[in-house]
Amino acid sequence: MIAIVDYRAGNLTSVQLALAALGAPAGLAVSAEDVLRAERVVFPGVGAAGAAMRNLEERGLVVALRAVVARGTPFLGICLGMQILFERSEEDGGTVTLGVLRGRVARFEPGPSGDKVPHMGWNQVRFRRAHPVFAGIEDESEFYFVHSYYALPAVPDDVLATTAYAGVTFASVVARANLVATQFHPEKSGRLGLRVLENFCRWDGTC
Repeated sequence: MIAIVDYRAGNLTSVQLALAALGAPAGLAVSAEDVLRAERVVFPGVGAAGAAMRNLEERGLVVALRAVVARGTPFLGICLGMQILFERSEEDGGTVTLGVLRGRVARFEPGPSGDKVPHMGWNQVRFRRAHPVFAGIEDESEFYFVHSYYALPAVPDDVLATTAYAGVTFASVVARANLVATQFHPEKSGRLGLRVLENFCRWDGTC
């Protein structure tokens, strides 16, 4: 069973429907026990870092999420679910986050080119290396983004792919051991997004 982490964030249903379209059994995980017994974990989210962390704490999910990453369970973070994996976010006046990955999350500033914030729409993803979750996906493929904040990983090797927007080249995919996370939304990215989710469902957590 795939556990979709439910911490009162938006967009959980679209992830669940995308996995159902692939024939992958998935359910919402509202407790630490739900997360800990899962064979795979998907950590999606739309919303703000401060509220998300409060909800994770209230549901007792913080320790469980760190535990499943540490023990090698295949783990996919999406959008806010990627950002919360780092140590701190600038959002909501500064929010301490999970600290699974080293680094911080910063806000886009409108650039001289007139790029608007939030970054919303299709954009290219440029891969630095191969990864099983992106098997069969060509470099510079386009995926769908909706976000105002972006991750600044402290460990360069954690960056799997980058995307350019508002004068910034940011980490759009990070990966380490059994963890992979995307700033874009695979569940909103059509055929290629479904391929990412399908690859994740087959992935054994090694690379």
